[in-house]
Amino acid sequence: MKNRLKLEEKKCVPCIGGIQPMKKDDALKYLKSLNGWDIVNNKKIKKSFKFSNFKETMDFVNKVADTAEHEGHHPDICLYYGKADITLWTHKIKGLHENDFIMAAKIDRIAKSFYMG
Repeated sequence: MKNRLKLEEKKCVPCIGGIQPMKKDDALKYLKSLNGWDIVNNKKIKKSFKFSNFKETMDFVNKVADTAEHEGHHPDICLYYGKADITLWTHKIKGLHENDFIMAAKIDRIAKSFYMG
């Protein structure tokens, strides 16, 4: 039996240009592993995270930024008072790649520490 890693346990791999973005059916399969993310225009995934105040939102965004740097895969982040909208897509291929779903899972894990702690 093949040992499958959970998305948040995987590492983003450098993406080269010239490959095709993920097909919608494959993206939908990956999306089932995530909680609350939506596919936008079949090219991006997006989720809103809510917090009790600006400081908590900034702490979350900074942890996401640290993880993004470590993974070499950087989301688009819109920051508001008590809210952060995060969008992921792979710019080089102008669409979705497994890396986007790996990063989304890692972001969800970060968010869990805010909602439960």
